[in-house]
Amino acid sequence: MLKTTALKTARRALLCLLPLPLALPLHAEQVGEVGVDWVGNDIVIEAVADPEVEGVTCHIAYFERGLIDRLSKGNWFEDPSNASIACRQTGPITIGDIDRDEDGEDVFSTSRSIILKSLRVKRIYDEGNQTLIYLAHAAELADGSAKLAVSTVPLYGTEVTWKD
Repeated sequence: MLKTTALKTARRALLCLLPLPLALPLHAEQVGEVGVDWVGNDIVIEAVADPEVEGVTCHIAYFERGLIDRLSKGNWFEDPSNASIACRQTGPITIGDIDRDEDGEDVFSTSRSIILKSLRVKRIYDEGNQTLIYLAHAAELADGSAKLAVSTVPLYGTEVTWKD
């Protein structure tokens, strides 16, 4: 029984490691930081440009724990999974070689803990409604996370250029 549980845990850890080399090392530019309490916890706001869709920028807001909070509550190496996202057209839209499958593709990923927890942004193209969907979600080793946020960029009525 113990051997089976250890094997399942090892297999789960290995499966979580597989996508790591595929995560895109995109640069997010911090554009804001709001202090929320006296123990140094902050809300950080970053701007991320979609690398395959010129003219679209996503703003991601997430909670970052301060030193006092880490000292008082333990769990030194992990930040909460909560995140908010808003994506908008910020210039002429030129769409490159994007994945048009239903499961979309990762646009951005950043670590939220020292071990296997990340905040990811995935783009999904809704061809029928001519809309780009951006989903922010946490990827965690154990049980995943139900904390997510979604934003859309409608393409209808917008002059869109497709790269060949």
